[in-house]
Amino acid sequence: MDKVERLISIIMILLKKDIVSTNAFAQLFHVSKRTILRDMETLSLSNIPIYSVSGVNGGYGILDEYKMDKRLLSSSDLENILTALGGLGKIMVSQEVEMTIKKIEAMVGPLPLQSSIQLSFYDWEGRSEILPILIICQESILKRRLISFEYMDKDGATTTRMVEPDQLHFSETSWYLKGFCLYRMGYRTFKLSRIHHLTMDEKTFSPREYLLDEREARYQPQLVAVQALISPSIKDQFIERYGRNCIETYNAEFFLATIHVPQNSTGFKFLASFGTNLIIVEPKPYREDFRTYLNQMMENYNEE
Repeated sequence: MDKVERLISIIMILLKKDIVSTNAFAQLFHVSKRTILRDMETLSLSNIPIYSVSGVNGGYGILDEYKMDKRLLSSSDLENILTALGGLGKIMVSQEVEMTIKKIEAMVGPLPLQSSIQLSFYDWEGRSEILPILIICQESILKRRLISFEYMDKDGATTTRMVEPDQLHFSETSWYLKGFCLYRMGYRTFKLSRIHHLTMDEKTFSPREYLLDEREARYQPQLVAVQALISPSIKDQFIERYGRNCIETYNAEFFLATIHVPQNSTGFKFLASFGTNLIIVEPKPYREDFRTYLNQMMENYNEE
C-alpha cells in the first residue's frame, strides 16, 4: 500500500471510529509508528481536522462536526487526486496505482468522463524495461530488505553495490532510487536505467534515523550565471524552467536570457540541446569552455 492509499484509508477509519492509537495504525498498515506520525502531520497540513489524545487510551481522531458530513473531499478534490494518480500510473504502470484509483472511484461514485485537467507523458518503450527494476525497488523499500546490483556511472565505470533502499524519485523523465550505499558508506542516488542485475536480498535492515536530514543535505552542483541570446522559438522553454523574469528583449532577432546552469558537462549538454537557437554571451570563460565542448563533439564527425 502506498502513501496516498494509506492516507485515504486513515481518513475513512477515523470517520467511523472515535479514537485510534498509533500502534493500531502501525500494525494495520505494517509501518513504523514514526511513519504514522508523519502521516498525521501530512493530513493536518492538508487541513484535515485531525486531533490527538494523550494517555493510555490515547490516539488520533477527527473533529465530530466533520463526521456529520463525510464528504471531507469535494468532487473537485477527488478529481484532482484521480488526475494525479492517473499521471503516476502512466509513468509507473503499477497495479497498485490502478487499485487505488478504483477504490476512490468506488467510494465516491463515477466522476465526470471529461476531466478539466489531463496529464500526458511520453510513452517511451524503454519505460516498460525499467518497470521490473521499479517494482523490485518499491517492494524492497516496503519490506526494508537490502538490494544488490551492478551500477554503471556516467563515465561507463561499473561497480557492484549493496544498498538500503529508502525512496523512489521521478524527476522530469527518469526514475531514481535513493538509499544508503554500503559500498560508499553514504546516502546516494542511483538512476534506474543504469542499474543492472538487480536482486533483493533476504537480509533486512533498520531505517537510519538521520537519513531525513541527509536527504536535504545532498550535494548540489556548483552553478554559474550565464547570459545567452535565445531565439523566440525557445523562449517558452526558458519561461517554464526559469520564469519570465530571466528574459528581456535584446533586439528584433533575439531575447537575452540570464540563467544559472551547472559548472560541468551537464550544463553544456543542456545548452547544446538548443542548437543554433542559443548563443552564450557571458561569462567569457564559460563561453570558451562551451566552445571546447562543441569542438570535441565535432571531432567525432571529422572525415578521415
